[in-house]
Amino acid sequence: MRLVVVSAGLSVPSSTRLLADRLAAATAGQTSAEVRVIELRDLAVEIAHTFTSGFPAPLLADAFAAVAEADGLIVVTPVFSASYSGLFKSFFDALSVTDEDALAGKPVLIGATGGTARHSLVLDHALRPLFAYLKAVVVPTGVYAASEDWGAEGLDGRTARAAGELAALMTGLSSAARPGPRRDSFEEVVPFEQRLAG
Repeated sequence: MRLVVVSAGLSVPSSTRLLADRLAAATAGQTSAEVRVIELRDLAVEIAHTFTSGFPAPLLADAFAAVAEADGLIVVTPVFSASYSGLFKSFFDALSVTDEDALAGKPVLIGATGGTARHSLVLDHALRPLFAYLKAVVVPTGVYAASEDWGAEGLDGRTARAAGELAALMTGLSSAARPGPRRDSFEEVVPFEQRLAG
């Protein structure tokens, strides 16, 4: 299975990337998924050019393909002006322009970081509606980490719960994609009309 992490952190080191890595490690530990991290900071110029040229450059096209082919997605953004960052939104806008169904039915775990717990509602008021619009399946538990959450009780529990929900969806979808039991060759298939008459 493939797990793709999209991190919109801008600084190095980044608390956004730190949260993304924790979520990825917790999820991969329950799925044995191969993890790929996409740092949007490294793709900022290519994302902007996509809107003016209409076509993603090779590195961005590769990131889009990874997201579209993933069995599960973890997305984490810093909070800017009580919402997701512009870079984060631009990435998913550009992705939906190139493939509007790239996230359709895809399990997604949403996360965000900020300086204060007051911004935690960004998960339900900004991120969840965005990914619902993109037709993704957002896991029930989102993870928000304020500055005071690092090293405090609670963050590890939320991380584990959200990772478990994503792992369950990824594993369930993977199992559903496998072919089911085949009919025996001698089994007679009775048309619907005959079943009604019988």
